Amino acid sequence: MSAAHALLRAWPVDPRDNLPLALWDSAAIEAATGGTASHAFQASGIEMDSRDVRPGDVFVALIGEAMDGHKFIPAAFAKGAVAAIVDRPVDFPHVLVKDTTEALHALAHAARDRSPARRIAVTGSVGKTGVKEAIFASLDRASRGAAHRSVRSYNNHVGVPLSLARLPARAKFGVFEMGMNHAGEIAPLADHVRPHVALITTIAPAHIENLGSMEAIADEKSQIFTGLVEGGTAVIPADSEYAPRMIEHARKLGVKIVTFGRSADADVRLLDAIPSANGGSLVTADLGDARVCYSVAEPGEHWIANSLGVMAAVRAAGGDLASAGLALAEMGGLKGRGARFDIAVAGGKALLVDESYNANPASMRATLRQLGQTPAHRRVAVLGSMKELGDFAYDFHRQLAEPIAEAKIDHVILVGDEMRVLAGELGKPRSNSLGIRPGFAHCEGPDEAIEALEAFGLTHGDAVLVKGSNSVGLGRLVKHFTSAPG
Repeated sequence: MSAAHALLRAWPVDPRDNLPLALWDSAAIEAATGGTASHAFQASGIEMDSRDVRPGDVFVALIGEAMDGHKFIPAAFAKGAVAAIVDRPVDFPHVLVKDTTEALHALAHAARDRSPARRIAVTGSVGKTGVKEAIFASLDRASRGAAHRSVRSYNNHVGVPLSLARLPARAKFGVFEMGMNHAGEIAPLADHVRPHVALITTIAPAHIENLGSMEAIADEKSQIFTGLVEGGTAVIPADSEYAPRMIEHARKLGVKIVTFGRSADADVRLLDAIPSANGGSLVTADLGDARVCYSVAEPGEHWIANSLGVMAAVRAAGGDLASAGLALAEMGGLKGRGARFDIAVAGGKALLVDESYNANPASMRATLRQLGQTPAHRRVAVLGSMKELGDFAYDFHRQLAEPIAEAKIDHVILVGDEMRVLAGELGKPRSNSLGIRPGFAHCEGPDEAIEALEAFGLTHGDAVLVKGSNSVGLGRLVKHFTSAPG
């Protein structure tokens, strides 16, 4: 036998090599859904929005309360779809099923069951998308591109099954974000994914209008643990006042528990965090049997805590901590969630921080604190209303006066009806305990806020934070200033 033949015979056998390369083919979709295919085909993707279809996708014609996806089948094929999943015959290649939503769920479960991937689920009131992206970046680096994750904020009853149905058979890791607005929404999502690791980032008064109390929010978020596979790991923020409550939920389920934070008894414990030159931090953490030191590119105290959760989840999933450290050092802010832009202004450049996608009292305070620590000629905050706070809205908006003062914000532009109470608070002769009164303006919507910020007149060295609930529309303001010619 030649040396070449010997090497070929010794080539390591990987069971994943027998798994399909295509994401789905017609036979696999038939087997998963019980449907009937009109044609044989192979597909590279799954999509539910005809506007986002890419060549090679299967379009799932979902039926919602106000829209029937079957109306958009021609548009999907015009963009390159190879087939559609439908509940009625159509004049395009398709798989005919009884119910397209149930078919999507069936595809999700089939994708989960055929793949050897370790699955990680992430939820929390604040930071879940950023943490999901950081875990993905860590595992993708370690697995050389064999990691998968939810895109955008596909974290609800449609987005989670869709993200799971997109899990490649050959993936080694899958990271899935889970969100909720009402009680009873997390457990079904966790049951779809059946994660090996489930992480809660933090508990804050997001959606408190629908849940009624912080305790109820902690209880609902803890339902993510109900989906854990046998031997799975619950990753819990030790510094939360609701940590004992979350730990008790996990303990009743008999799963492994790993905590993270500054707390002395945290399993992944912060030892030290030193500000770095790029605005991030140099973090040292104790993992019990090892210590790790790594850089976090994202600025802010909240990202120090987030990084500990990332390390805990990556380790629990069997990932590589060195790769996690490198990923955290290289991460940049996400669109609407911390992306930073240099924008052209009078005399040079100003910094604009885009946090326009979401807002609640905890994230508002965290980002205002970070703005206060950002070197700047002047600090400006454009703050949109925080939604879904119900009867708590008045107090939570009014109480933002204190962190605005503590951050030494020079000028505030308030957007939305709920922000009127904060405008009234800032207009008082002594609007806070520090006796600091920033300049401010109140606007009804983003267009008026654009005019107000232009009238204020940004100059070289200014720093601007733009933050509010997505429905306020401050993304329009961000786009206006970041797309302006330099």
